[in-house]
Amino acid sequence: MATSKPKTPDPKKSLLYVIVPVFNEKDNFEHLYSEVQKHIKQNKQLIVVYDFDEDNTLPVARKIAKSDPSVKLVKNTIGRGPLNAIKSGFAAVPAGPCLVVMADLSDDLSMVDDMYQAYLNGAQVVCGSRYMNGGKQIGGPLLKRTLSRLAGASLHYLRGVPTHDITNNFKLYDKKLLDAITIESTGGFELAMEITVKAFKRKAKIAELPTTWRDREAGESNFKLWQWLPSYLKWYLLALKP
Repeated sequence: MATSKPKTPDPKKSLLYVIVPVFNEKDNFEHLYSEVQKHIKQNKQLIVVYDFDEDNTLPVARKIAKSDPSVKLVKNTIGRGPLNAIKSGFAAVPAGPCLVVMADLSDDLSMVDDMYQAYLNGAQVVCGSRYMNGGKQIGGPLLKRTLSRLAGASLHYLRGVPTHDITNNFKLYDKKLLDAITIESTGGFELAMEITVKAFKRKAKIAELPTTWRDREAGESNFKLWQWLPSYLKWYLLALKP
């Protein structure tokens, strides 16, 4: 008996949820919103996740939301920090594709429609990749760049993980996949690595596309390398297991 192929989502009906965790991003948010409107042509909802009511992003975001109903503000009630903000964003997505974007303008939004097309073609995780052919990273701490590149390359060539950039948070996920796994991360941005490793273990389809990452020009980074490194190592070792 022939097996039926999974139905391809209808791009006219499938809303792309763009999750943006923010932490005092008043100097970046209006520009980010303009870039989202300029580059993402797919029907979308922008989910802005904040930790506390005094976040200086909120006056800017609320002003935009008054004139654009596709902008939704969500308060993170799980616990402060980028990990829980992203998880709160996931929880606000009912179904379909959800994309994590940093508010610091570091991600290359010109490739989002191509990422969405990869989702339509069946990928449950679509990775923006700085380290594949055509990808690029501009700026950022040397140690962080080196460790990230080594992690991605070693897992790609030693274990066959289908991305060269497993640590990048600029990824699109199928909500069905997110609902099927248990997120165990407790620290920070290692969440993206955990999800990708678990998707790989489940033999989910993973795609990657080249992206250019640029270090932020305004505001302060919330990345804590030494605090979060043990968590990255945990998921790295899990990926190495047969």
